[in-house]
Amino acid sequence: MSELRNHAPAPAAPVRDRSESRFPGGPVADPAGSHHERRIRSFQPRRSRVTTGQGDALTRLWPRWGFEIDGKSVLDLEEIFDGLPVVLEIGFGMGEATARMGEADPGTGILAVDVHTPGQGNLLGLAERNGLSNIRVANGDAIILLREMLAPAALDGMRVYFPDPWPKKRHHKRRLIQPEFLTLAAKSLKPGGVLHCATDWEPYAEQMLEVLSAHPDFENTQEDGGYAPRPDFRPLTRFEGQGLDKGHIVHDLLFRRTTATATATTAAQGSAPLTG
Repeated sequence: MSELRNHAPAPAAPVRDRSESRFPGGPVADPAGSHHERRIRSFQPRRSRVTTGQGDALTRLWPRWGFEIDGKSVLDLEEIFDGLPVVLEIGFGMGEATARMGEADPGTGILAVDVHTPGQGNLLGLAERNGLSNIRVANGDAIILLREMLAPAALDGMRVYFPDPWPKKRHHKRRLIQPEFLTLAAKSLKPGGVLHCATDWEPYAEQMLEVLSAHPDFENTQEDGGYAPRPDFRPLTRFEGQGLDKGHIVHDLLFRRTTATATATTAAQGSAPLTG
């Protein structure tokens, strides 16, 4: 008869603190803390493997060129970018297009925001290899950045290229380009600054055109009130090329921040909760 033995339960795997980085000195999973706010997210973090090179770039370069969107302080963009005009890019994927734009226009600073860790590491590596001193990478929710961490009229431009279209009707409330977001964007843009959006999802392009045209703080740069030709400074991305191969039509929208005539409207709407 076999002897019965009491086996102690295996110790539980340690739970990683979400305020800790997977890479020493690198970006953390939830910089603002889940307690910061409760709202519908317009983005969904993707999980994919970080390569050795990307991890090395995160470890070495994040303390120098990276920022956490924690909502705790206002960024001094003039100091960070040595006085360069600054454009905010929301969602940069793997960063290839961002690096190309930074290289083509070294006189403009690019504050690139995303939550995709491999993309953050890839962009940092590209910036180092190409000697780009005008790119900084921010980790976290762009809404918190706009609302809590940027001074009024701090930006010379804003780019939102190929945001998640959330194609199902029940998810449309998650789309980023909505009136509440535009009010936040207008607060952070200098008068005359351009918000440039691009999408290959036709229904989302139509929504973008509708809400941008209706917002009092923006005016269409196109005299006919429609979509714009792709500007030379926006490079074709690998993702865009795949969409074009499938017959998708890419729409660019370039809307200019109006002058002080709409300031009162922006101020009045600035405290409205953002839910999309």
